Amino acid sequence: MRKEQNFKWDTLSLGTCYYPEHWDRALWREDLQRMKANGIFTIRIAEFAWSVIEPREGEFTYEFFDAFLDVAEEEGMQVIWGTPTATPPVWLTEKYPEVLNCRMDGVKYRHGMRRHYNYNSPKYQELSARIVERVAEHYGKRPCIVGWQIDNEINCEMDEFYSESDTLAFREFLKEKYRTLEELNRAWGTIVWNQTYSAWEEIYVPRTTLSDETNPHQKLDYYRFISESAIRFCKMQSEIIRKYKKPGDFITTNGLFANLDNHRMEDECLDVYTYDSYPNFAYCLDADPKHNRFLRDRKWSMNLAEVRSVCPHFGIMEQQSGANGWNTRMEAPAPKPGQLMLWAMQSVAHGADYVSFFRWRTATVGTEIYWHGILDYDNRDNRKLAEVHRVWDRMKAIADVTGAEYKAAFALVKDYDNAWDARLDVWHGRLAEGSEKEIFVAAQESHTPYDIFYLKEETELAELQKYPVLIYPHALILTQKKADLLSAYVRAGGTLIIGARTGQKDIDGHCVMTPMPGLLRQVSQSDVREFTFQSPADDPVAMDWDGREVETGVFHDILAADGADAKVLATYTSNYFAGSPALVESAAGAGRVLHFGGTFTRENTRSFLDYAGVLTPCADVITAPEACEIALREKEGRQYLFVLNFAAEPQTVTLHRTATDLDDGRAVVGEVVLEAYGTRVYAL
Repeated sequence: MRKEQNFKWDTLSLGTCYYPEHWDRALWREDLQRMKANGIFTIRIAEFAWSVIEPREGEFTYEFFDAFLDVAEEEGMQVIWGTPTATPPVWLTEKYPEVLNCRMDGVKYRHGMRRHYNYNSPKYQELSARIVERVAEHYGKRPCIVGWQIDNEINCEMDEFYSESDTLAFREFLKEKYRTLEELNRAWGTIVWNQTYSAWEEIYVPRTTLSDETNPHQKLDYYRFISESAIRFCKMQSEIIRKYKKPGDFITTNGLFANLDNHRMEDECLDVYTYDSYPNFAYCLDADPKHNRFLRDRKWSMNLAEVRSVCPHFGIMEQQSGANGWNTRMEAPAPKPGQLMLWAMQSVAHGADYVSFFRWRTATVGTEIYWHGILDYDNRDNRKLAEVHRVWDRMKAIADVTGAEYKAAFALVKDYDNAWDARLDVWHGRLAEGSEKEIFVAAQESHTPYDIFYLKEETELAELQKYPVLIYPHALILTQKKADLLSAYVRAGGTLIIGARTGQKDIDGHCVMTPMPGLLRQVSQSDVREFTFQSPADDPVAMDWDGREVETGVFHDILAADGADAKVLATYTSNYFAGSPALVESAAGAGRVLHFGGTFTRENTRSFLDYAGVLTPCADVITAPEACEIALREKEGRQYLFVLNFAAEPQTVTLHRTATDLDDGRAVVGEVVLEAYGTRVYAL
């Protein structure tokens, strides 16, 4: 059972990211006063300021931030302090080049960017621990500090590490895991292509090879190692901060990035999780203009569901407030009027109780001069600042939403072993990425809110029983413990929907020599007789489900019913496997399994959700066009309905029962017109 969240905000609130070291001291007080006048009472500082505190090795100076914190305390501003380990100073990387990360071919990443260090350098661990200790010891008791951010965006920019320190640490990781070379050689399948190891010293992190192809079982362990390294680095800082922080001050970091078990990091290191939300990333100028509208700014709702799976009541450390880009890449439009509010409400609808805008003022120097903040270079009041003020008014009006639970109709099940395997296995990756996107689109189009649930070895049955339906799209890797848990969920009354390739691999990534769906076969009472990729464009395949032709995607397992309680619901309609089972349902205990031989599309997902009885759960409350997202949060028996219009045109929704518009307290029923990018929050 997951642990109770250590910290929750007691009211909805706003913040911003501020860099006092970038601005003349004469601006500090004026900036803080302007923030407060527009509803911002918390700032994050210092995450890139190592050299301000330690300008030379072992020489510490606290005057600069002491002076700033004095002003913050005089103005009643709350501060989240960022540890500065994401950007080691020049003196450090010049004197100790072993702290630098490397490309796969061993070439070091030199100073000039950020996150150019590696987690496993003993020297970097030593110097990072020292700066965190000095900062926490000196500033930890300051009244204005309310929270601590560890590093900045762990595993962002670079989530693979190839330094000598990483190789040495990787060997120790493998020794602890496998104990003997014989066991490692078995797990890695080194008999193929003559890769058998006879000494630990022969093992490296993946290195440059012909076409950069590497052993997939080694790469799977390597991703696990990266996650372990990042968590250890985060935990080292967390344990130091806990010695000095005041009771009630929280520890967080801002994610969400790859090759990292974010759930474990939150459990072991943090009090609360925060996220950096930039919906405009999804449609920079070089993006495909034909991209489906659901894969633009609305796609961030899928990311926020991932965040909610880590921490149900999270914060946004960086909420987009302007166009984003660097001088080297990323060109994007400014948010249109209403989008700043829309994106903030998107975050709140999915569980955020704190929203901090990035950044207060656009930088005038450096790589991020086009990563625009609330204020532009000219420092004048503008429409973005006015919209922030409107967000503040909204946050006050909907304050009762604080701490409310997001209500999901079903859960998309994931796990880290399969997520990492999908990164190294292109067959797996195509299925997983495509199906997860399409499940999201189907849920959005049909207004069927869902959770993402990460299955872990320690997950308990009660956690799954929150959901009447689970979709576990392509669990190539299965363990006996997870299979047993899923079987128990079904027998207790749940509906489990699985897709192509389920049960293909074991925990080491080996393809198992038993029929798929492998360890779930007993409860699914189904069998995979054959399988193939298909091109939907050149060689389309569908299935006949009660006389309806339904899409089956890009991959097809040809199934068979294999048990007394199994029945064929749908058969393929074309190709050499026409007439063969495409969808098998089996009863088990009080529940059932739907084994689908294809990949998920928005069309077939809607059919599955409808068949399972969870499609459009708010239909008796509201009817809305596809351009609007519907989300529901609930607390103490009261429900809060969020309606978000992602379209550039007005949209009409219909409320089927009287609701209270929290902006003005009016009772509303019937048709409501939402302006372009408009949002409403109703109490039901």
